Amino acid sequence: MFKYDSTHGRFNGTVETKDGKLVIDGRAIAVFNERDPASIPWGKAGADYVVESTGVFTTKETAGLHLKGGAKKVVISAPSADAPMYVCGVNLDKYDTADTVISNASCTTNCLAPLAKVLHDKFTIVEALMTTGPSAKDWRGGRGAAANIIPSSTGAAKAVGKASFAVQGREAVELTMKSPRLSRLSTVRFVLWQAHGNGFPCPNASPSVPCTEVEANLASSRSSDVSVVDLTARIEKSATYEEIKAAMKEASETYLKGILDYTEDAVVSTDFIGSTASSTFDAAAGIALNSNFVKLISWYDNEWGYSRRVVDLLVFIAKKDAAAKL
Repeated sequence: MFKYDSTHGRFNGTVETKDGKLVIDGRAIAVFNERDPASIPWGKAGADYVVESTGVFTTKETAGLHLKGGAKKVVISAPSADAPMYVCGVNLDKYDTADTVISNASCTTNCLAPLAKVLHDKFTIVEALMTTGPSAKDWRGGRGAAANIIPSSTGAAKAVGKASFAVQGREAVELTMKSPRLSRLSTVRFVLWQAHGNGFPCPNASPSVPCTEVEANLASSRSSDVSVVDLTARIEKSATYEEIKAAMKEASETYLKGILDYTEDAVVSTDFIGSTASSTFDAAAGIALNSNFVKLISWYDNEWGYSRRVVDLLVFIAKKDAAAKL
């Protein structure tokens, strides 16, 4: 599975097993087969930081079982119900070295959050509704995905909220942006940052379902391991589409370089296989209905790009922990 991949092709190196270990390019990696994370001897293996990628242990309590085996910190590669969630380029400044279990949020959150951050910082998002990703937690989710577009619920909107412009009840989490509207959430519908959303998984990455009853919409369709986010939003500060493009381009070349990419090429989904960015803004695909209502499109490789952010987060927290002498 490591040597051959249907999407990314063959691994350009050597892969073998020896003495019960996985050996990649001559480097031996310990392999364990335990149902209980607490039974894995991470300390003995010399692993201080563990990435929990099973998709099963996503809370502080369950992912924290790795700590019993000797790990010092755990990073969950999925949204978490209670662990602090971080998105590179968006809220790493909020990292607390006292936390032993944290989350890298989801691939969709990592694509959306930088895009929304730039739009919000520059023009102030008024309200939005998120539509993304499949779910198997409802009856309709059991229908044939190859033949249907299936509405379902999603936790991605909630994850974006926790990771960036979050509102918990009526309290706004302070990040780099400060908006008067974020202090008056009891009177403003700011749905994107709350746990409201629907999913429309498309079997052939067809165009996202249009928004008809709300003032902003986020949709995501998927082909191979590349996904596209469609974010339409009502903004407070009037702007032309050219001004929004300029803001995205500036961010991609400066403070979000490597996180948010920018393209004006006539691209399609497979052009982003292997993309290392969290999000690539497609300048040619968006449109402004008027100066306060815009549709933005951004692409992401939900395997390759997301994996890079997991590594980036690990490096970041390891440096912070070392500085704190942990």
